[in-house]
Amino acid sequence: MPTLSEVAQLAGVTAATVSNVLRHRGRVGAETRQRVLDAVKTLGYRPHLAARALAEGRAPTIALMVSSIDNPFYPEFALAVERAARESGHFVIVCNTNEDPATGRAYLDQIAGTLSEGVLVTNANLDFADLHKTEARGAPVVLCMWERPQEPPGLHCVAVDFRRAGELAGAHLVELGHRRIGAIVGSKVSGIHAARYAGFVDALHAAGLDAPAARLRQAPDSVQGGYAAARELLEADPGITAIFASNDLPALGALHAAADLGREVPRDLSVTGITDIKPAREARPALTTVAVRTAEAAELAVGLLRDLLAAAPDYEGAARTAPRVLVVPEPRLVVRGSTGVAPMRE
Repeated sequence: MPTLSEVAQLAGVTAATVSNVLRHRGRVGAETRQRVLDAVKTLGYRPHLAARALAEGRAPTIALMVSSIDNPFYPEFALAVERAARESGHFVIVCNTNEDPATGRAYLDQIAGTLSEGVLVTNANLDFADLHKTEARGAPVVLCMWERPQEPPGLHCVAVDFRRAGELAGAHLVELGHRRIGAIVGSKVSGIHAARYAGFVDALHAAGLDAPAARLRQAPDSVQGGYAAARELLEADPGITAIFASNDLPALGALHAAADLGREVPRDLSVTGITDIKPAREARPALTTVAVRTAEAAELAVGLLRDLLAAAPDYEGAARTAPRVLVVPEPRLVVRGSTGVAPMRE
C-alpha cells in the first residue's frame, strides 16, 4: 500500500503539502495541488484514517445534529451534507436529539472535538450557551437552516429567508382568489416557524386581508398535528377555502383531514406547505409548496465549517471572530395539484 511519503516524493513536495491538499487546508498553488492529485491517482493512495486521527488528535468526521430523524426533511438534509462532506474527505456522524436538549448536550460533550472536528446544528433545541462552550473547547459550530437572516444568532450560520417563503405561499393563495384562509403553524407561534407565519401575514396584508386569530392553529410539526389542526379549523369555520401550513408535514395532514371531511382538493380546499420534502411530491394530489434549497444549504454549511477548520486547525481563538452569516438563494414556489382557484362561494 503506497504511503504519504511516496506520494510526496512522486509529486516533488513535502508530506505536509500532500496532507494539506487532501484535507483542503492551507494555501497550495493550483499547479502543485494538481501534481499531488495526479500522484495520488497514479499510486492509488488512500489515507489511513485511524492513523491520521491519532497523529493529528482529531478525527476526519463532522457531527450533524438534528431534532428528529423521524421528520423526512432531516434524512434528506443529512444526505446532502454527506455528499458535500465526502468531497472534503470527511465522514458524517448523525446525532438525533429526539427534541431533547439533554440528549443534545450529551452529544456535544461526548463527540464535539473528539469523534468529530466540528458540528453542524439544525433545529435541535440546543441552548446557544452550550454551543458557545463547544466552540470554546476547540470544535467550530455552524447553525444550519437559521430562519431569520436579518437577525444573526451570534454563531456562524447558514440562513434561509423563511419569511419570504411564507410570503410566497400566502401570495399564491391570494392570487387564486382565496379570502378565507386558515393557517397551521408547526411550532409555537413565537417559535422556529414564526418567520414563516409572519411572511404569510405580510402577503395577506398586502392584499388588504386580515389574518384573524380564529383561523390560526398551532400544532406539532407532524402529519398527525396538521390533521388535527385542519379538522378543527374546517369544522369551526366551514367557509375556509384554503389552508397555509408552515411546513410540509402539517400540510400533508391537512390533505388527509380534507379527505375525511369530504372536501375535495383543490376544488373545495387548497393547501400549501413549505420545504418540498419527498412525500410532498409523492402525495395525491401532489402538494403545492415553497421549496427551500436544501442541497445548497448543505453545501454552504459544510463549506463554512471546512473554512473555519482550515483557517485555524486547532480552532484557537476562532470562536471569537465575527460570526459569518451565509444566506441560501431565495426559496421558490412550486405549484402542484393541491391548490386551485377559489370556489365560487367566495
